[in-house]
Amino acid sequence: MHSLLKLLSLFLISLFLFASCKTKKPVTQAQKPNTPVSTSPPRTSETLPTKTPPLPAIALKPLAFRMPDIPREFRGVWIATVANIDWPVSSTSPWEKQKQEFIDLLDYYKSLNFNAVIVQIRTAGDAFYPSNFAPWSKYLTGKQGQAPKTQENPLTWMIKEAHDRGLEFHAWLNPYRATMDLKTEELSPEHDFNTHRNWMLKYGSKWYYDPGLPEVKNHLLAIIREVVVNYDVDAIHFDDYFYPYREPKLEFPDKASFDKYKKPGQTRDDWRRQNVNELIFALNQEIKGQKPWVQFGISPFGVWRNQDKDPGGSPTRAGQTNYDDLFADVLLWMKNGWIDYLIPQLYWSMEHPLASYRKLADWWSNHSYNTNVYIGNGPYKIREDSDQAWKVPSELNTQVNYTRTFPQINGNAFFSAKSLYFKNQDIADLLKKEIYDKPTLPPSFAPKSASVIEIPVVFDVKTSLEKTQINLEKPLDPAIRYAMVQGGNDLNTLHEAIIHTAWVGGSRVRYLEVPSLNTAYLAIRWIDHFGRIVQTQVFQTPKNTRP
Repeated sequence: MHSLLKLLSLFLISLFLFASCKTKKPVTQAQKPNTPVSTSPPRTSETLPTKTPPLPAIALKPLAFRMPDIPREFRGVWIATVANIDWPVSSTSPWEKQKQEFIDLLDYYKSLNFNAVIVQIRTAGDAFYPSNFAPWSKYLTGKQGQAPKTQENPLTWMIKEAHDRGLEFHAWLNPYRATMDLKTEELSPEHDFNTHRNWMLKYGSKWYYDPGLPEVKNHLLAIIREVVVNYDVDAIHFDDYFYPYREPKLEFPDKASFDKYKKPGQTRDDWRRQNVNELIFALNQEIKGQKPWVQFGISPFGVWRNQDKDPGGSPTRAGQTNYDDLFADVLLWMKNGWIDYLIPQLYWSMEHPLASYRKLADWWSNHSYNTNVYIGNGPYKIREDSDQAWKVPSELNTQVNYTRTFPQINGNAFFSAKSLYFKNQDIADLLKKEIYDKPTLPPSFAPKSASVIEIPVVFDVKTSLEKTQINLEKPLDPAIRYAMVQGGNDLNTLHEAIIHTAWVGGSRVRYLEVPSLNTAYLAIRWIDHFGRIVQTQVFQTPKNTRP
């Protein structure tokens, strides 16, 4: 009985506690009169904030404003690596020091408004890049065959540095020169002298590849193919060294290959010219077959033939000539369209008695055969030559100005880089002040087959304190090679603003980056692989896109 009463008491107490909990209200602040009560659902971990959908991107509309045309003129400089003439200063310097020296050279010539560098990447059977066909150059690492102490590919790096500054990169190779001296014990086991001795001919103080051997031609084709396929070069460039310059009373020892490969009745001179012609033709086919936009340029000795040998030759008395001594029939290459440009080396003063710059510029302007002709100038002679004309500070400017009087001649190149950089900077300053006072574009080329290039659409421009980012509607057409960007606050002076080059190299990028341009207007010139301006666009940048 007591147990039953005890259970009944516990039940009544529990019922009372349950009722009091159910009717108890939470303590809240008193509501103000007429305050609407929120009807929103309670926020829990399952309830996420509602996002406002973004507005669709709207492309910036180019202004109906025409930018003035940029003049075209080739302004190149040779950077010789053989014997460390220009770069690197020392073959045993650390790679980081060599890099800084190269950057300093590029920056200097960029400041002079040059637009191309011609960089020697093969001097004598060697390479300034990892190659399956040649050992590393001793002029880069101190010992032939020894790789540089870096994970970087020097050639890839050099090309990028040039392009970042808006400079074309022309890869300069020497085809037939195998050594610079007779110290063959210093050659790498991988050098062709050691792996293909039957290709080599000793002449004077050097060894040369025999141009008469088909296997030599095929080897040179493979070397060029390796460069063109693997690197973003703008041109393949050869200088004047084909068959070597004649040594007094010494005949080039190619009788065995001449006897084996000559045609019936063919003279040795004609056979030699045929060998070089076949190489040039095959190189053109190889280069254009891989990348049609890569130019093929030759810089021959400045005299084709003297008039005493050929009425069509120049009024000169040069000791040796292209056609008769180097067996380079450069006029044939031009007539047949085998090369894109020619830079004859006119390293004489305006009125030199044996080979006048004035007379030779006249002659080459009349023998261009629809090929872009530039003139090679020799500032290395300034204050260093027995010809007193090179002591006159205005000699170089006089030459360049004279060149400009010919519509058939489209620019100049200068040998070599150190002659206006390490010394004679006063002459360089005069060149910039009087002639190269504004930037230019190098000449463009017409592709053999027409193509339609999609014009880029700019969606927006974002500017921070460090950079300006130009965002595009979709990836760039791979035919676009680079863009030239200018920013300014006045449309009428926009074309005078600093040009920033954004190099894309045919990659399908979705945006460009240039240094910060916190400006009201932006001009973009889109340039294709052949150097043609595809489109020029001018935009007014929205204020909300600037910092």
